[in-house]
Amino acid sequence: MIHISILIPEGDCSLTHIDATHQILSEINVFLAGRGKPPLWTVQLVGLRKETGIKKGLFSVYPDAVTEEITRTDLVIIPAIQGDIGKALEANGEFIPWLVKQYKQGASLASLCLGSFLLAATGLLDGRKCTTHWSAANAFRTMFPEVELVPDKIITDDRGIYSSGGALSFQNLVVYLIEKYAGRDMAILTAKTFMIDIDRESQSPFIIFQGQREHEDDAVLKAQEFIEQNYSGKITVDELADQLALGRRNLERRFRKATANSVVEYLQRVRMEAAKLSLESGRENVMEVMFNVGYTDTKAFRTTFKKITGLSPIEYRQKYNRQAAV
Repeated sequence: MIHISILIPEGDCSLTHIDATHQILSEINVFLAGRGKPPLWTVQLVGLRKETGIKKGLFSVYPDAVTEEITRTDLVIIPAIQGDIGKALEANGEFIPWLVKQYKQGASLASLCLGSFLLAATGLLDGRKCTTHWSAANAFRTMFPEVELVPDKIITDDRGIYSSGGALSFQNLVVYLIEKYAGRDMAILTAKTFMIDIDRESQSPFIIFQGQREHEDDAVLKAQEFIEQNYSGKITVDELADQLALGRRNLERRFRKATANSVVEYLQRVRMEAAKLSLESGRENVMEVMFNVGYTDTKAFRTTFKKITGLSPIEYRQKYNRQAAV
């Protein structure tokens, strides 16, 4: 029988992830029993001690076992840690050697939302793809530069290590894992029972671009400020480099190192964020929005918008603008 361990981190963590994941996975055995089949797995809550207080002591969780009692498991699921990430990682450092040991023994590991930080702290994600909540992408890149972060993805699957995007997208990873272990028909039944939108692939429509300012390169900060204040006009990399008294290649290199974007990509993201805000709350049509954010080529605007958000401008407006939806 497959053994699944759901970690109970120390300190603040997502009670929703713990309870809902346990409930959804446990329901698979109920489904199977209804078909006259034996249970597929055992699901246990695993912590560092027999009682763990979370949400600043508002709730207590009583794990089924502590790590020392679980010598071998098949799948470990790590819920989101919350609060100060540095302190959370320090408080949960005892999990790291256990996670590494389980993976080396053949277990798969899966992080939900900000659980990716604890998973990355093991070093097992170095050189692998991972996603996390889009709002934590900058902090994650800073802490774990060796990990290939893909924050637009809902799910990643890289050689036995899985991750899910932000917040409630954990449900998609749980269904994905059910399909891996129990088959597509059981995944579909689960999605229908819990009303989960199966097969979502991107969290791009939900991302709010906030820039990447957690760095100490003053020239790049000045370039970012200029772009954010003048995005509606024509901006070229050469002109920006001249303003900063830097060579183009030097500016590009430093800009990408500091922000994980090229200058052009950053400009696109700033413009698309402005376009999104206009489409969400304004009354301008798509053409007016396009001109207001500095585009004159309709095809280029639509292509870039869909690349960044996963939706066309019209689809985005219909999704988020209440007046347009009505």
